[in-house]
Amino acid sequence: MSAAVAKAMVCKAWGGPESLVLEDLPLPALGPKDVRIRVHAAGLNFPDTLMIAGKYQFKPAFPFAPGMECGGEIAEVGEKVSDLKVGDRVMATTGNGAFGTLVNCPASNVFKIPTSMSYEIAAGFPITYGTTYHALVDRGRIKKGEVLLVHGAAGGVGLNAVELGRELGATVIGTVGSDEKAAIVKEYGAAHVINYSKESIKDRVKELTGGNGADVIYDAVGGDAFDQSLRCINWDGRLLVIGFASGRIPEAPANLALIKGCSIVGVFWGAFAAREPEKNRANFAALLALFEQGRLKPHVSASYPLEQVPQAMQALLSRKTTGKVVIKVS
Repeated sequence: MSAAVAKAMVCKAWGGPESLVLEDLPLPALGPKDVRIRVHAAGLNFPDTLMIAGKYQFKPAFPFAPGMECGGEIAEVGEKVSDLKVGDRVMATTGNGAFGTLVNCPASNVFKIPTSMSYEIAAGFPITYGTTYHALVDRGRIKKGEVLLVHGAAGGVGLNAVELGRELGATVIGTVGSDEKAAIVKEYGAAHVINYSKESIKDRVKELTGGNGADVIYDAVGGDAFDQSLRCINWDGRLLVIGFASGRIPEAPANLALIKGCSIVGVFWGAFAAREPEKNRANFAALLALFEQGRLKPHVSASYPLEQVPQAMQALLSRKTTGKVVIKVS
């Protein structure tokens, strides 16, 4: 299949956002089970900042474009792809390469989008909603009436966890670092919001739950949030380890897991999607049905043109954004 050249934000050496450059990036020839997408918009994720710094678990060969997800239209299909065609409106997880005008990815990572979904919304949908649905349903086994504690509740995955927790019938408690972020967390379905810069997460969760603690804890923050979580988790609680946005990977005292009868559960959605593609597709069918019913309202707080990816990354790292940050490509 043919090769192509994308205009992309390119990483040539490990570094910060300012090290990226806008230039032509040749794409490899299209594999038989791959598709090429003309990117309209791409979602920015915290792991993109880790990837360009060489701190992510996957290190692409130089030169590469970051960008793990996108919304766009099919420009070309591999010879063994039968369920997608040129012109289809899609969203996709790409691993990297989405911060460019064209990207190749496996057809199995591509999902057709409803006509009611814009490319900008599609761009920021797959990773955070895919991660969160898998976390709460497959790994957290969340049940109606349980208490869900969400750390970093105003962020990309956090706001999705608040929203999906509400849809799944949980009582949601969100944690945020400022009063300004509390309003949107409440708007998306949290019954209570804790500003951890002003009060103890552990003490407040205990107070709100009559001393029991939270049944499911969604932790994409790590560090101090994880430490406090183990001290305010209910009997048979599930502490979901999503990531470490705080920068510190915590260690769990094994005696607390024993005393609390709780589980510390790893959530690695990317590996799940690769190992169990049919289950992942079923999850996405459920998510897209919720979207079409108007029950999910993805929040994009900021969008930047392709040449301003460094500024977008700085905004994300400053923690001034809520929900998703999107890159408009075409």
